[in-house]
Amino acid sequence: MADQARARRIAERIKQLVTQGLSQVVKDERVGFVTITDVRVTGDLQNASVFYTVLGTEEDRATAGEVLETYRGRLRSFVGKGLGIRLTPTLDFILDALPEDAQHMDELLREVAERDAALAAARREAGFAGEPDPYRKPRTEDDEPHPDRDL
Repeated sequence: MADQARARRIAERIKQLVTQGLSQVVKDERVGFVTITDVRVTGDLQNASVFYTVLGTEEDRATAGEVLETYRGRLRSFVGKGLGIRLTPTLDFILDALPEDAQHMDELLREVAERDAALAAARREAGFAGEPDPYRKPRTEDDEPHPDRDL
């Protein structure tokens, strides 16, 4: 089992090599705008999960996924030559949901800001529920005595 620092270095190198391989090995124009966002390598350096995003529609994402699966072996060979280690890890391509998550977070933050603005507007228009000064005041001589209290 490799140490964490070595696994991180290899993952970063795989990320660079896969990015190079997309332009040098994959000669398919259907791949579109693919960006490799992250690579995670298992502790034994046998498997590498390659996360990618695609700029475009859902159809572009599906097409890019198919192309990456088609060229998986060639990309693995390219990565193996560039890594120079004894065993080349298998590559698993996973569509990264980062852009969709970021868009969802933006929508939630926008909704929270709208609710905060509505609450602030309601606060400005609000008044007292009862008397402006609900606390008891000392009685003065002008006050009439209450028959039940003043015994």
